[in-house]
Amino acid sequence: MTPMTEDDLTRAVLDRLATAKEPRFAEIMAALIKHLHAFIREVDLKPDEWMAGIQFLTAVGQACDDKRQEFILLSDTLGASMMVVMLDQLRAAAKAQAAAHSATPATEATVQGPYYWEGAPVLPCGANIAPGVKGEPTFYSGRVTNTQGQPIAGATLDIWSGDGEGNYDMQLPGDEMAARARIQTDAQGRYWFWSIKPTYYPVPVDGPVGRMLDGMGRHPNRPGHIHMMVYAPGHVKLTTHLFVANSPYIDSDAVFGVRPSLIVDFEQHPAGQAPDGSQQAQPYWSAHYDFRLDTQAA
Repeated sequence: MTPMTEDDLTRAVLDRLATAKEPRFAEIMAALIKHLHAFIREVDLKPDEWMAGIQFLTAVGQACDDKRQEFILLSDTLGASMMVVMLDQLRAAAKAQAAAHSATPATEATVQGPYYWEGAPVLPCGANIAPGVKGEPTFYSGRVTNTQGQPIAGATLDIWSGDGEGNYDMQLPGDEMAARARIQTDAQGRYWFWSIKPTYYPVPVDGPVGRMLDGMGRHPNRPGHIHMMVYAPGHVKLTTHLFVANSPYIDSDAVFGVRPSLIVDFEQHPAGQAPDGSQQAQPYWSAHYDFRLDTQAA
């Protein structure tokens, strides 16, 4: 038996994939093994550094619970989540164009983030989805269309955001949802609802990802944004944000999620009659945005 070299070791590990049952799994694992071994060699990883990495990943897992997903936060802050989002949307756009469905590009997607909570209440258009939530009242409106500009009736918008201090309901005491809702567009593809104007906030820094960011010399902040998951039968689901124009950190989002097409001007209004006909006793903001969905390829 001849002595094993570093290259021999990598080949030996790759050879063990010969009996893998799923070709795509084997493809992914082969690439992971190659890149992992190359990384270890490139940085000349020391045993204590390897153990520190193992302990870091262990701590990330231990920080996860039913309301906190530290692994998503890790993926987000390393730009991995955004890379997956961008590649996925490119694939969907290519399929739509090949099927001659797309006239204008679909609305750009961005990261889902760690605070999505499935099962938000279903509310009608015009509802206030954030009663009692800290923050400045804001009227949101727009349309959902396909990439040909045709309105999509009955499209669902699954909406969530933090409060005016940057805290999500999942970070606060109690088990009640807040600043979350699902609403459906009307026959003309229109939506409108009330919530609050989102503000910038730091991602959680009290765990291993926060310590990683500190070690990298990075700030943990995200610019103000509201999350939207928009979907309709026969169309590609869109997960995206609307970002507040001129928000602090708009040019240095900790999770690399800002896309220029998603930056929205929030207009301030005095107390009085709002666009939906309601009377507002205090000043409020408004934001308008039209979403475009790709048609689902056959």
